[in-house]
Amino acid sequence: MTHPSETPNSGDLIRGRTTVGEFELTILSDGWYLLDGGAMFGVVPKPLWEKRAPADAQNRILLGLNTVIVRTGKHTVAIETGIGNKLSPKLREIYGAKEQLPHAFAAAGIRPEEIDIVINSHLHFDHCGWNTTLTPESRVVPTFPNARYFAHRGEVEHGHLQLERDAISYISDNYDPLVESGQMTLLDFDPSKRPGQVEQIVPGISVECFPGHTAQLMGIHIESAGRHACYISDLIPTSAHLDPTWVMGYDLDPVTCIEQRKRFYAKAIPEEWLVLFTHDHHRPFGSIELNDKGKPVLREAAAP
Repeated sequence: MTHPSETPNSGDLIRGRTTVGEFELTILSDGWYLLDGGAMFGVVPKPLWEKRAPADAQNRILLGLNTVIVRTGKHTVAIETGIGNKLSPKLREIYGAKEQLPHAFAAAGIRPEEIDIVINSHLHFDHCGWNTTLTPESRVVPTFPNARYFAHRGEVEHGHLQLERDAISYISDNYDPLVESGQMTLLDFDPSKRPGQVEQIVPGISVECFPGHTAQLMGIHIESAGRHACYISDLIPTSAHLDPTWVMGYDLDPVTCIEQRKRFYAKAIPEEWLVLFTHDHHRPFGSIELNDKGKPVLREAAAP
């Protein structure tokens, strides 16, 4: 298993660029980290998953932390914000947090002040960590001072419960200061009552719930000039998880995840959506097709 260099270069920081219609997309990285392969693939036997995601001597696989910047011409949108700099020393060591996203912004020539929209698919710490920054004076301040932030209200409420199953996944300083100041808008739509409901954030950018990993996990749709992309977040965390049944041990409701993947594929494949993967460091985006066995696979020609 080969790891990226501990000293990031521009290729590590900027994972890819592409367009969707008239929108420009830049994929930035908060670094890579290592998680247990068994946890990432649930009940899938290791002899199967390690062919797609080689493990190290401690059974860990390499994962990316992909933030997508969308320039629409009217808005500059950040989708997800990585792990951030607020982990405890113990957790920083366990996950190997690199805290690279500010360097990635600089490498791409994008100033945090330019971002006017931030969207969190859910509020696990590895998806919203740079929503705020811990300063040397131990203050927590917005990383993107001019942005409106969007998350689902159910995610904040669930995080506040601090349940034994997933309390470690929620760090309130990533979102509570933004909620209290009014800078974060909490979306209220209920996927159990209106499955497939889409909420527009700004023209061309909308969100839709795909529950399972969490109860209100949101995919972010990007649409311009007849083209469609979707940041599907932890419903399909990497291109190694494309099989509908290859869900994670981290998923709160794996059966629902399987159903939601099938619902996603029913549109994403025939309509040839570009799919953006939240944790795939090497292949952060690509189009999906069915192979000769009817299984979803990444079109290799579409990979960056």
